[in-house]
Amino acid sequence: MSQEVEVDHAPPRPAALIEALRAFGYDAPTAIADLIDNSVAAGARNVWVDFLWNGRNSVVTVRDDGRGMSEKELVAALRVGSRSPVEPREPRDLGRFGLGLKTASFSQCRVLTVASKPQGALLGTRTWDLDFVCKRDDWLLLREPPAIAKKAIELVENQNCGTVVIWTTLDRMVGNSVPEDRVAEDAFYRTADQIRAHLAMVFGDFLHGRGAVVIHVSGHPVTPWDPFLIGHDATQELPMEPLVWKGEEIQVRPYVLPHHTRLAQKEWDLAGGANGWNAHQGFYVYRNRRMLVAGDWLGLGFTKEEHYKLARIRIDLTSGSDFQWALDVKKSRAWPPPELRAQLKRVAKLTRARASEVYRHRGRKLVTSSDAERVLLWNTLVKNGRTFYRLNRKHPIVAASLEAAEDPTVVKALLRLVEETVPVPHIYITNAEQPHSHAEPFEGVSSTQIRAVMQRVFDALIAAGHNAAEARRTMVHMDPFDRFPELLETMTSGAEHADIED
Repeated sequence: MSQEVEVDHAPPRPAALIEALRAFGYDAPTAIADLIDNSVAAGARNVWVDFLWNGRNSVVTVRDDGRGMSEKELVAALRVGSRSPVEPREPRDLGRFGLGLKTASFSQCRVLTVASKPQGALLGTRTWDLDFVCKRDDWLLLREPPAIAKKAIELVENQNCGTVVIWTTLDRMVGNSVPEDRVAEDAFYRTADQIRAHLAMVFGDFLHGRGAVVIHVSGHPVTPWDPFLIGHDATQELPMEPLVWKGEEIQVRPYVLPHHTRLAQKEWDLAGGANGWNAHQGFYVYRNRRMLVAGDWLGLGFTKEEHYKLARIRIDLTSGSDFQWALDVKKSRAWPPPELRAQLKRVAKLTRARASEVYRHRGRKLVTSSDAERVLLWNTLVKNGRTFYRLNRKHPIVAASLEAAEDPTVVKALLRLVEETVPVPHIYITNAEQPHSHAEPFEGVSSTQIRAVMQRVFDALIAAGHNAAEARRTMVHMDPFDRFPELLETMTSGAEHADIED
């Protein structure tokens, strides 16, 4: 006969726990996305997200035309911790912890009402009122909805089936604002705009193609955001890496996006995403087509830097592998298993290197040569952790200028002055904030003027002992003359020199 174990019953206090559940770190966009996960899992073809401003009595609703829930299913769905995260899930299920609907909603409001109607059955309604729970210190769902929610409930009642989630007493979004507070009203609707951008990103794969879901925000359908610009001719799709881990295949697809010179300004701004190009570089983690992470190097030891901003790598997880990726409740962060880190780091290094090449060479087709063959006007030096930019004294035109000068010390002083006054901070800031504002080399310059500069360099190479063919081959690898192959073919020894204008 087994010995009886002595225990103490220690259930959590509802009043304390329900307030603690508000602190999971949701913002309004991630909270709304969590609600829409349920709509997608319920087979909805339309989701309507609406905002009604009325000061402290404002309302946010998320309504869908999915299969709906019976009253028994509704009560189960509203139970905190309705399912264990280790339980098997349906392939379409986008949840994991059984907390999303509740924690997402509690993070923004104090009164959560859900009304649902399955096909051929009556509508059921339940409400969590945090103040009521705290007052009674018990997990008590209200059956009668607040009056302010009844108009939204009528909309789903008139559908064949569907569900509506209603947020009222929006203490985190509007506080105690009065309807006449225009500043608060503007902030309320700016939040709606942020939500629209977030949904375009998170549910981009669901918003197009066969069986697409249409998400309406304030009456307007959301346009999907493609972080990889897959349809653009200048996007480089590197070979896919299928990684097998514990019997699950994880697909890793690296992309290098086009240089800004290959995109129109509107395309560039849109591709930068809600948080800008630098913020959105890195890995994009998806589970069942739903984006979880929108650009992060996943703790692999890389930092987000300007010259890697074109690198984006898609990872597709199955529902069976996401738990081992330390997915958080908000579905906004993931951490790769130790066994995969070395392989992911290798993919990241390759993609970052390719992205850096495209960034440095301004998106043009790279010459098939090694860096050792290239003739650079500027050299980058690193000393004691500091970066310096120095003009290449062996560059043909620099060497020729020093040799031809009556007083080479004057030319050397000029070169050093130019090196010490390169406006690096200004260039960096301008390129990051207004990448299209920088002119291309010789932009707006006539072919005659470009040829005049090229001819001077060509002559310097001839004077240094090269024959004409060798000089042309050298200039093929010389920035920026490699952009003008048609002019290189016209270089001849002893040509008459045109004036080189400013």
